[in-house]
Amino acid sequence: MLRDLKISLLALLTLSALTGIVYPLAITVIAQLVFPGRANGSLVEVDGVVRGSTLVGQDWRGERWFHGRPSATSPAPYVPLPSSGSNLGPIHPALLSAIGERAAALRAETGGDGPLPVDLLTSSASGLDPHISPAGACLQVARVARARGLDPARVLALVEEHVQGRALGLLGEPRVNVLELNLALEGLR
Repeated sequence: MLRDLKISLLALLTLSALTGIVYPLAITVIAQLVFPGRANGSLVEVDGVVRGSTLVGQDWRGERWFHGRPSATSPAPYVPLPSSGSNLGPIHPALLSAIGERAAALRAETGGDGPLPVDLLTSSASGLDPHISPAGACLQVARVARARGLDPARVLALVEEHVQGRALGLLGEPRVNVLELNLALEGLR
């Protein structure tokens, strides 16, 4: 019995060391060597200042910026620590009310009455999605161009330059990273 207990404890310690120390350390080293940018959070630096991450949405406010998807995190939008969706069902009154308010705000902002991109009305599952659809970005072109005194065609061209295609040509949907688009927008003169 004592022999079985020693073997069990040795197995526990060995597996704990392998799975809790050696494996995570090896994966970290490999990630740092092969994908250093991704391993460190895909941070975007401009003039030596970190402006954000391409993996986490940000709360862009004001007429001069492209806005991302609504965030479901609270108490503040796009806070990664309590990351989660709203967990409201598709017919929950609070969700329907929020979507209605967002739709009214978008219609007032764009002056249109046509269909609205669903990604601008609903939050993502994590509440941190950094991307919007090309349609969502195009819907905002007129507002951004007007607020910045730019030609809408120039702003639209910038959006089109930042459309990312499907992964491997077939996975996911085309998308626009809002941080990258807004940083490029800052560079327009």
